[in-house]
Parts: sequence; structure tokens; C-alpha cells
Amino acid sequence: MPYASITEFMTRHYRHFNAAAMLDASKAYVEHINAGGKMMITLAGAMSTAELGISLAEMIRKDKVSIISCTGANLEEDVMNLVAHSHYKRVPHYRDLTPQDEWNLLENHYNRVTDTCIPEEEAFRRLQQHLVKQWKAAEAAGERFFPHEFLYKTVLSGDLKPYYEIDPRDSWIIAAAEKNIPIVVPGWEDSTTGNIFASYVIKGELQAQTVKSGIEYMVWLADWYKQQSGGKGVGFFQIGGGIAGDFPICVVPMMYQDLEWHDVPFWSYFCQISDSTTSYGSYSGAVPNEKITWGKLDINTPKFIIESDATIVAPLMFAWILGW
Repeated sequence: MPYASITEFMTRHYRHFNAAAMLDASKAYVEHINAGGKMMITLAGAMSTAELGISLAEMIRKDKVSIISCTGANLEEDVMNLVAHSHYKRVPHYRDLTPQDEWNLLENHYNRVTDTCIPEEEAFRRLQQHLVKQWKAAEAAGERFFPHEFLYKTVLSGDLKPYYEIDPRDSWIIAAAEKNIPIVVPGWEDSTTGNIFASYVIKGELQAQTVKSGIEYMVWLADWYKQQSGGKGVGFFQIGGGIAGDFPICVVPMMYQDLEWHDVPFWSYFCQISDSTTSYGSYSGAVPNEKITWGKLDINTPKFIIESDATIVAPLMFAWILGW
């Protein structure tokens, strides 16, 4: 039978197990936002190369996202896809590649992310020249900025427009820059642009302090959270695991336990999409209730975990939240 919308389709079919958890989490997300709550989305993995921007950008434009935490790779790879999309190489048979096949990709300047190869010259170097200009201009003016602020400046300058190869409405970085929503990028040093910046420091062309650090991100986040967590509070929507999620969620116990600020609200919604197996000692594989013991979630915080592939689940949830 035909369906008028994705929402109608999901309501009809997604009734049990991970499908039901996805629907319940989507409904709770909408309730949180409609009640005046804020929402942080965290991006691990290779969500930007998976082109999550097609749905995430609209979430940002429609004020369904208040703040983002992401890896340095997700920060830069959305823009790389924006300016070099036609040069990307898809390898649908990636599971069958031999070491020689992988070496051949390297020799042809392709860096593989699962089934997608990022072209070094058209993506990395094209972005590099414009970022370096921003880094050097800031340093010459005696200014310092966060990694995402440098990228915002690059995008908003218009310098990249001649290279656009996709609809800019499908870029979540452009949507975020135009809205000027805050981004936290823990461990930015572990990214291609972080490595590029380090190379300029080693060559003596830039000072390391020109780009603000992860500790400064945490200090900034503590202030932001304190200001934004009133009323319905701030929810936490986590895609994948790792530092993109673990770093920002710790701002609450840091304020409560280390700063001894006892009026700090817990995160008021929690959902994680993860294909990590539930396990002992793993952050990505920990069940949400474990976060209660760490002072991250309240006993009454709505908690959801969807054990599935985020490239499938996240766009469906965003479609529900957007009312598509």
C-alpha cells in the first residue's frame, strides 16, 4: 500500500526491537524540542563522508539542533565532499580488496573510508590552501580561534564557492555556519587538517597556539551548558561512540564533581545509535544506565539505545523529527 510520508511508513512498520526503539526515541526527541529543550548531536565515525549532511543540514535549518560535537574528520570531510564530490571514487566491493588493490588506491592518491575513496588533491589540498590563509591571517592579527571557527570563516568567505560540486543545502557545515551554531571538536589534532596544521608548526610557519585546544573547548562548553540547561534542559543525541560523544557528555560530571557546582542539571534526554556490541569497559558498548553512575544522566532521563547502522537509522529519525 502507498504511504503519504516516511512518518506514516515508520508508524505502520516499526513496532518492535530496534525499530520500536528508533520510533520511541524519535517521538521523545520531538517532545523534548517542543517543550523548549535544547539538543546536542554528536558525530563519530565517518558520517560526513556518508553524506549525513543531506538530512542533518535540514535539522539545523529547522532549529532541531542547538550544538554539535564531532571529530575533526567529520568537521572537514563535509566540506571536502562539498568541493570535490565528483572526484570521489566509490568501491562497492571494498570487502574483496587485496593489499595490492589498497596500495594501488594509495598510489593514485585515494584515501579509502569503507566504500568511498577521498581524492587527496581535489579534497585535502583544495581545502588546505584556504584554511592556511585563515590560519596565517589570524596569527598576523594576534588572534586565536577554535578549529570550527576557522572552517566557518573559510566557508562564509565565499572562497570555496567556485569549487562547489553538490547542492550547498546538503552540507551540514554550511547550514551550521549560516546559523552560527556552536561546534565542539575534541581531538581535532587527530584529523587531516589537524595534521596539516601541525606540519606548518613544525616548519616554523605557524604557532601551535593559533588554534585553540580541546581543554579550551571544555571550558567553553561548561559555560555554554550552564547558560542553556535551564527549563527542559539539554538533550544528548549520540551517533556512534568515541571521543565525539564521551568528551562533551563529561561536562556535566566535571562541573558537578570537579567544580563542585551542585545546581548542574543532568542531560535531559539521551539516545545513542551504535553498532558496538554491549561489553564491559567499553564506552561505545556501555548501556545508558551505566551513565547514571558517572553523573551524566538522571534516573528519570529518557534513555534510548538503537543497536544498528547509523547511516540507515539517523536519516530515518531525522525524517520523523522533521515531519517528512
